[in-house]
Amino acid sequence: MSASKHEGGDHLGPLDGDQDRGDRHMIYQICWAILGLIHLMPALALFQPQLLTRMYGIEAGTDAFTLMHHRAALFLVVVIIAVWAALRPEVRPLATVALGLSMGSFLILWWIAGASPALRTIALADLIGLPFLLVAGWQAFQKG
Repeated sequence: MSASKHEGGDHLGPLDGDQDRGDRHMIYQICWAILGLIHLMPALALFQPQLLTRMYGIEAGTDAFTLMHHRAALFLVVVIIAVWAALRPEVRPLATVALGLSMGSFLILWWIAGASPALRTIALADLIGLPFLLVAGWQAFQKG
């Protein structure tokens, strides 16, 4: 008799390899979903441009507003990639690189620029997301 089954053939839960793989898969899906949610608010500004004024204090009609509106479209791409990675494991290596570049580059640029208090909330959101990206990204590059 195997260690993962008792005489009746029923699974013992965490000792069962298939169940353990399923649990880990769900954890990775949750990590990708959380990463998508972290990037959702700035992505919504694509459809609700007034959010740019509320979130960043940028007035409509300015060049900075146009750039930030375009940035919202790029954040929508990030959200789509994260959701796609939650659903499709083969997308996860690319998703890890894309989200890692997005989050990491902002944090580095924010720090180099003097860690502006005005951007601290964005930096904190990315910092909160990093552990989820590390767990999901580590899995994305594992064999088997």
